[in-house]
Amino acid sequence: MRVVLQRVRSASISINGAPAKGIGPGLVLLFGVREGDTADLLPKLAKKCANMRIFSDSEGRMNLSAVQLGYSVLAASNFTLYSNTDKGMRPSFTRAAGPQLAEPLWEQFAAELQKQGLKEVVLGQFGADMQICLQNDGPVTLVVDTDDWGR
Repeated sequence: MRVVLQRVRSASISINGAPAKGIGPGLVLLFGVREGDTADLLPKLAKKCANMRIFSDSEGRMNLSAVQLGYSVLAASNFTLYSNTDKGMRPSFTRAAGPQLAEPLWEQFAAELQKQGLKEVVLGQFGADMQICLQNDGPVTLVVDTDDWGR
């Protein structure tokens, strides 16, 4: 699984043209699943994202987390995180998991985020047409990839 994690001052999401739901300061998480991923790492992934120390302390060091500061998270599923751009000009998405695997993992990831003590968790909808607006803070953008954890 892969998460693109962005520190934001604010963000909002509109799903299928509905009125936008938003957050103040916190994180935007884009969540992707590849073929072969399993649910066993979801609790650790959610905890790592919510507790990543990327917010400034009183000395200006990235030393505080969204949980510590009482911040929120906006999260959405995103199959394009597993695109392959090696050949040609059209990306391939063959490494991305199909909906039968990805949707239950997305739902479990969302449930794990809810357990992390964040102020609010605003969620996108799997497979929906979503527009996300955000004001990056920094910008600070990280990629958290469970493949890098050396199972």
